[in-house]
Amino acid sequence: MRTDEAIRLVTAARDDDELFGGDAPERRYRELVGALHPDRLGWAGPGIRAAATDAFLRVTSRWRARRVTVLHGYRCGRPAYSGDLADLYDVGADRLLKLPRDAADNDLMAREQRALRTLAERGDPRWLPYVPRLVDSFTHRDADTGADRRITVLGSAPGLHSLVEVRRAYPDGLDARDVAWMWRRLLVALGLAHRAGLVHGAVLPSHVLIDPDAHGLVLVDWCFSTEPGGTVPAMVPDHHTWYPPEVPSRQPCGPGTDIFMATRCMTWLLDRRAPRQLLDFARGCRQRFLRSRPDDAWLLLRELDEVLHRLYGPRTFRPFTLNP
Repeated sequence: MRTDEAIRLVTAARDDDELFGGDAPERRYRELVGALHPDRLGWAGPGIRAAATDAFLRVTSRWRARRVTVLHGYRCGRPAYSGDLADLYDVGADRLLKLPRDAADNDLMAREQRALRTLAERGDPRWLPYVPRLVDSFTHRDADTGADRRITVLGSAPGLHSLVEVRRAYPDGLDARDVAWMWRRLLVALGLAHRAGLVHGAVLPSHVLIDPDAHGLVLVDWCFSTEPGGTVPAMVPDHHTWYPPEVPSRQPCGPGTDIFMATRCMTWLLDRRAPRQLLDFARGCRQRFLRSRPDDAWLLLRELDEVLHRLYGPRTFRPFTLNP
């Protein structure tokens, strides 16, 4: 479904039956969300983006209010979040149920489940809070389409916000001292993953969640993960410029792939006053060729700490809020 067609349909619909149809409402909902999702509108002008965003909010709000579904004993009311591939439902007990909008993405859901099991089995327990916890996984047959969809249930924590929200709160960028603690914790998450034999493959602002008060961080959405030397299976739509060259060219990736993208996230947050030493450090992490980049996140963390110590002295806790 085209974006302009979806906007017209949402605007003209007088009730839920006209909006979602009577035969396959879940399929219609997925089509509308796919056409209107803000992350897929990088090509659009301001007018189209505004109309599509308004329509997206109307669709998701009306869908959430429309029904409660029970899947494998989990009560799913309205989606708490809409991600790249799936809707996430708050099912209580600090858990989120992740339901793919399209059964064609089952392989990516299975990839995330394998990655989270690997992290739990091989990862250093001290750092496991930096990644989601796999609570349950099962297959559900869609009553409308007959398609089987792979579902993941994740442990969740309150008070988390994506880097997209952070940048929205600080459109002119952040002081480098605020970015510093996020950068350090993101490298810890990558160090955990790389030592466990995994490459995340999609370190993007929407996949990096922080707890502003406690300075916590969780790296989510492991659907695009692979082993070092493998290829990233897919790219998040409208984020092609965030990836290093080896990903779109389907070349082998490695820890340096994640380090490139993580550095891009951090420099994206910095304001214009970022010190040259920190920008030089970032430039070294974003070399064009994978073999030229750092490939040890733990070693890189020590190097970052040295840069920060030269700039600001001993580390101190610096309060951070999303309400500047």
